[in-house]
Amino acid sequence: MHSFFGATVTNAMTNLADLLNSQTTCNPREDTSSYWVPTLYQDNNPVEPTIVTFYYLGEGVRDDIIATTQPIPQGLRIVAGNAKATGPNDNTISRWSCLHAGQVGSSHDFVNCPAGTMLESYLDFPQCWNGRDLDSADHKSHMAYPVNQACPSTHPVPVPKLRQVLRYPVSGDPARLRLASGGGFTMHGDFFNAWPVEEMARRVNDCIRPIIKCGANGRP
Repeated sequence: MHSFFGATVTNAMTNLADLLNSQTTCNPREDTSSYWVPTLYQDNNPVEPTIVTFYYLGEGVRDDIIATTQPIPQGLRIVAGNAKATGPNDNTISRWSCLHAGQVGSSHDFVNCPAGTMLESYLDFPQCWNGRDLDSADHKSHMAYPVNQACPSTHPVPVPKLRQVLRYPVSGDPARLRLASGGGFTMHGDFFNAWPVEEMARRVNDCIRPIIKCGANGRP
């Protein structure tokens, strides 16, 4: 079971044309991309996040590299996280924490959030593209994470970093929680880009490259 955000037509057979012509749950409405994650369960009951935010960031690499950031190509698919992780040490990307609970640190696995707080999931997607392939057999090899704040020579094209932040209306004993994929350390995210080319390019030019904070409408 997965929880889906963005384009409302997403299924196993979805292609780019389907997304471009889809309705969307996103703000802004221009974004008909598809985003999905394994469903969270508490006491074996599915729980949907009440706050879902996807940030497009100009960070993770040196400023001079940020200045050369390229728009995410239409149709690019990216997967982050490890759905087959067998323990917290298998996945160093995803993080769990608690909203409004500064004393509780982050972890690769579920954390015990105090009453009145919300469980948060953070996941950063790779931002270095090989410049050729919109996908790969394992859905990962065409992308890479920066090394020493630079894109590796095998994946030389920097694109905006996608950060997935999910906030769930649950707290308390993490033993009551699981993901459809397993433990909290199996959190992963899928992204299929269907931004209009001109909208993505404008945001890269006006926000990402000059490192200016913009709202959902792509304006400073």
